Amino acid sequence: MSGRADEPEIEDLIERLRARGGELIEAMASSIETEIEFYRTGRLVPAEALRASCGANFEFMLESLIGDGSDPVSARETGRLRAEQGAPLADVMAAYRVGTRYLWDVVRAEAAAARITDQVLVLASSRLWQMQSSYTDAMTDAYRDVQSRRLLEQDQQRSALVEALLEGRMPGGGTVWEAAELLRLPYKGPFVVVAAAVPEVGRQALPAAEERLRSVGLASAWRLLPELQIGVVCVPPGRLAVLVDFLSKSATGRVGVSPPYDELDATGQAVRFARVALAGSTAASAVTLFEESPLTMAAVAAPDVMQYFVRNVLGGLDDLAPDDREVLLDTLAAWSTHNGSATETGEFLYCHPNTVRHRLHRIEERTGRSLNDPRSVAELLLALEAARTTS
Repeated sequence: MSGRADEPEIEDLIERLRARGGELIEAMASSIETEIEFYRTGRLVPAEALRASCGANFEFMLESLIGDGSDPVSARETGRLRAEQGAPLADVMAAYRVGTRYLWDVVRAEAAAARITDQVLVLASSRLWQMQSSYTDAMTDAYRDVQSRRLLEQDQQRSALVEALLEGRMPGGGTVWEAAELLRLPYKGPFVVVAAAVPEVGRQALPAAEERLRSVGLASAWRLLPELQIGVVCVPPGRLAVLVDFLSKSATGRVGVSPPYDELDATGQAVRFARVALAGSTAASAVTLFEESPLTMAAVAAPDVMQYFVRNVLGGLDDLAPDDREVLLDTLAAWSTHNGSATETGEFLYCHPNTVRHRLHRIEERTGRSLNDPRSVAELLLALEAARTTS
């Protein structure tokens, strides 16, 4: 043991304490278990692990009374172990305070029995409390290092799981259960996928979405891509309006929402629907639900196919003057939303019903499709939607 020749009383005190080491370590551990419920249960930190830490810390405390600047290895080890065991830092700190207080009571009692002078006792006290500060710093630094590493690893794992989920690469069975647990999502839905256009690369369209949605009772998991922020949101029955309200108030740009689905491993397909809904949104800042307008969704689902379809259906209008062509298409659009009534359409467009009929007849002539044929009407309206959505 290292020491100073001019401090024989302290060295003698240390020897007396060390001779009672087993007894004192057991009593220190028992004090911690008595005062701190977390340690009393022994669930995460077994009794033998607590006593091992108390033994190492006891020896470090004795060395600190000599004042030789011992390296707080035991403190760092305790901090590391407790973080890995999942012990709350507050309880770890409380345990150390209980242990230090117990040792100081023992030091005072032993010093009195050995008739050690008050001057030496004050010196020992000063060194013990200085040691407490360095010990606490070393322990908390080690604890937080482990916590930071674990949080980073967990965040990376969550990010990888969200990516696999969104890309439809999740295998079935237990792995989906495990993914749901880690992502803090239910295993069963209903879920929706949200696709939000980001304002610029690296910036979130919905900042702190997971935390803010959780505060209103909606569990979610998110991933930021270069052009989109995509999330899986669990939406219990009757709660979709809550999500839409949040998106409407929070999003910085357009947002698309997929139809609801029940199985978490069906997320990949829902992502495609959410992207289609986003593409179908024409407003600069709007929330578009896939199920709100199936016609629009169909029009934007396959842009290359729709371009061919528009040329095939509406190509007969292409040789008209642009303004004339727009008047005909506006009339067709108004007619489709006014019950197919020339009278209602005329009132909406401020023109005579016969004018409406004449325009619709021109469309029939040029496209070769009759507005009395349901199939032809469907083709015309889909082509109209595609032309206006992709233009």
